[in-house]
Amino acid sequence: MKTLGIETSCDETAIAIYDSENGIIGESVHSQMQIHAEYGGVVPELASRDHCSKIVNVLHDALGDIKLNSIDQIAYTSGPGLLGALLIGESFAQGLSTALNIPLISVNHLEGHLMSPMMEFDELDMPFICLLVSGGHSMIVDVKEKGDYEILGQSQDDAVGEAFDKVAKMLDLQYPGGPHIENLAKKGKSNTFDFPRPMINSNDLNMSLSGLKTSVLYTIQKIENMDDQIKCDIAASFQQAVVDVLIAKIKKAVDQTGRSDVIIAGGVAANQFLREEFKKLENQLNINVYYPHMKYCGDNAAMIAFVGSKMLSKVNDHSSKVRARWPLDELE
Repeated sequence: MKTLGIETSCDETAIAIYDSENGIIGESVHSQMQIHAEYGGVVPELASRDHCSKIVNVLHDALGDIKLNSIDQIAYTSGPGLLGALLIGESFAQGLSTALNIPLISVNHLEGHLMSPMMEFDELDMPFICLLVSGGHSMIVDVKEKGDYEILGQSQDDAVGEAFDKVAKMLDLQYPGGPHIENLAKKGKSNTFDFPRPMINSNDLNMSLSGLKTSVLYTIQKIENMDDQIKCDIAASFQQAVVDVLIAKIKKAVDQTGRSDVIIAGGVAANQFLREEFKKLENQLNINVYYPHMKYCGDNAAMIAFVGSKMLSKVNDHSSKVRARWPLDELE
């Protein structure tokens, strides 16, 4: 069974083919990073237009020598995300489904991130805890079984990736800010600035990063002679504060649920410092910590194809399923 996955929720145009016997057998991703960098963030109209112009070439690249008529079903991201961008992927998926006369399946983008490590680690099975941290979402999810997800906690304001981007902008770094903050932090001292750890001691698993972000802003405004080393120290201190909060919440989640497997998914999961700090928890808590391959941390179609391959009974008609917001606990 071959499932072709399409991902256009934001600024990556991605297509992948998942074979139920051989795994991912073809994939291609076109990033719009350079287009949006000069604006300091994703411009929805530009994103939609670029999806339009690139998606056919991305399909050809992903297929390679695979015959299009050998595809058994189409899975595509129908939310959450930018409406215009999502509609491009849906329209393309509908066209392929009609032309090939094969089933069409709508997939929740967040569910793709939750399930992505399962296509890489054979030993990983549900239930497990997932810390999903990206530019648009930050949440702790109890993945009980396929389609049964309980959100244990989430950010009450900024997502982790969003906070990284905003702090990077304060430091005059390019978009996306996460990798630049991480690189600066490697040359900085994480105890130079005592930034707050919002909600780290709260009784629930929710998070808040707006106060931390504001503290960084006020600190920068008070510095008269900003130099490269100070920037590095700010980056390191900010990054440490964020990771401290995430670790504290995951410790509480493990204690609350008794789960022994934890996965870190989403774009921020590519942060090496975060990976190293979470890896230390394995011996401390007697758990296993998993991460997707670096190329599967960000938005990708492999995870969409993989989830679609597990949804044979959820065949979609050709009415639009696109939605900008689609909470995990409202899956159909």
